[in-house]
Amino acid sequence: MARPVVGIIGNSYLINDEYPAHAAGSMNCKAVAEVADALPMIVPSCPSLTNVQDLLDACDGFLFTGGRPNVHPEEYGEPETEAHGAFDRSRDRIALPLIRACIERGQPIFGVCRGFQEVNVAMGGTLYPEIRDLPGRMNHRMPPDGTLEEKFELRHIVSFTEGGPFHQLMGAREVMTNTLHGQGIKTAGERVVVDGLAPDGTPEAIYIKDAPGFSLSVQWHPEYRAAEDPVSRPLFKAFGDAARAWAAGERPQVLRSA
Repeated sequence: MARPVVGIIGNSYLINDEYPAHAAGSMNCKAVAEVADALPMIVPSCPSLTNVQDLLDACDGFLFTGGRPNVHPEEYGEPETEAHGAFDRSRDRIALPLIRACIERGQPIFGVCRGFQEVNVAMGGTLYPEIRDLPGRMNHRMPPDGTLEEKFELRHIVSFTEGGPFHQLMGAREVMTNTLHGQGIKTAGERVVVDGLAPDGTPEAIYIKDAPGFSLSVQWHPEYRAAEDPVSRPLFKAFGDAARAWAAGERPQVLRSA
C-alpha cells in the first residue's frame, strides 16, 4: 500500500532578500516521512495557487507547521498592534478554512506552534500577542543566540489532563518539551479543549471536542529530532496512523477522554 500523503502547510520566504519561495522546514518533512511514515508534500500557502477542496482531495492529512509570521488579529476580531509582529495573510486564507473543513470531515490534522494557534483561531478562539508580557508568565520564546540544540532544548514541563487524549497517548501525566513561541491562546475556541498546560498556565496541548478524526495540536515543536524523542514520536506515529486510516477509506477516531 502506498504511503498516505501529508500536506505540510508552507510559509512564504524571500531567499537572499529577493527571491520569493514557498518552503517548509526539513525537520517537518523528516518527521512526516520517518516517524509518521507518510509522504510529505509541501503546500504553497497561497489562495491564488490552490484551494481548500483541491487540497482535501489531494492529501490524507495535514501538518500545520510553525512559522515566524503570526495569525492576523483581524481573524479573531482584534486590532493589529506592534506586539502582534509579522503576518502572512495568504497563509491565514488557506489554513483557517482548511482546518475547519478537515475537522468537519474527520480528515486528520496536526497543529504545531503557529499551527496550534491557527486551530484555535479557526474555531473562534483568540490569542495573546506576547505571552512573556503577561503577569506571572515565563518567556516562551526561543533563545536569540546559540546552536539549534540549545534553541530546541527541553525547557519546561507540560501537564496533561488525567485520562485525556494526550495522557493516553504519552502514557504519562507530565512530559518535558521545548518552547519557541511568543503568542499563545487567550480564549479557547468553540469545542477547543485545553488538555495540557505549562507550569505558568499557558495552554500547550489541545484537541477538538467530538471531532470525528484526529485533531491534536501542540504549542511546542515536536518535529525536532522526532524519531528519537519519546514525546514527539508517539504524536507523529498516531498522526501517521490516522492519515493511513483515512487513505484506506476509514474514518479515524481521536482518543477520547476517560
